[in-house]
Amino acid sequence: MDRELTENEKKKLFLKSYLRDKQAVRRIEEQLAELRLSKLSPGMSMGDGMPHGSDMRDLSDYTAKVDELERELIRKRFDRIQSFRKVQAAIEEIEDETEKDLLTYRYLKGMKWEEIAVEMGYSWRAVHKIHSRALEHLEICA
Repeated sequence: MDRELTENEKKKLFLKSYLRDKQAVRRIEEQLAELRLSKLSPGMSMGDGMPHGSDMRDLSDYTAKVDELERELIRKRFDRIQSFRKVQAAIEEIEDETEKDLLTYRYLKGMKWEEIAVEMGYSWRAVHKIHSRALEHLEICA
């Protein structure tokens, strides 16, 4: 069922863009680390402790895959930086410091609601009310 996103849903998607990009970078870094580890110890790549042949035909396959992942990592890191700047700039435009703090904790630091409540000294319910107000005050460019 296709439906139009509400204004608050659009704002939340925008605010979550940095954490999504950060997660994408982490996934590629993990892929690279796993690929490098498998090349260092190809005999134990199946997870059963028994020696096996390498999944790569030769060094050029490995090098090409590493190069591809490193290029993708550079692109994703750039995306992450850009989304951080955009989200941070939008948050900084809000006048209320409490609202800025809350959005920063949630969407730039990736904190959970309970952690934010403790950090800010508010109840869980109050944090959600502040969040609602902050979303009302948040301006995003389409």
